[in-house]
Amino acid sequence: MKTINALTAGIISAMALSIVFFPSTQALAQWGDNQGWYMGPGMMGGWGMGWFGGIFMMIFWVLILVGLIFLIKWLIQSTNRAKADAGNGNRALEILKERYARGEIDRAEFEEKKKVLV
Repeated sequence: MKTINALTAGIISAMALSIVFFPSTQALAQWGDNQGWYMGPGMMGGWGMGWFGGIFMMIFWVLILVGLIFLIKWLIQSTNRAKADAGNGNRALEILKERYARGEIDRAEFEEKKKVLV
């Protein structure tokens, strides 16, 4: 649940930052005299991308966001796996203590194996 809340907070903050840093204003290419270079509306000779351009742009950004979400999820899971693997050393020491308590090994063998584990 913490992962979902963290991802949601990250997406909302990314959207807020994009609104702040990329406001919807006219492109700089459309300002002023273009000296006949046909910049701005109709810069592709009137044919342009039409409505396909908007769809492809939306698909591109959705794919970027989905990729980022999967990357963050993978990083979180790999970090959790590393923490779980680090805890396995404690489990080995507990098994050693259980064997000593049951009498399967003597004190000298227990101390020797404990030095190897710690």
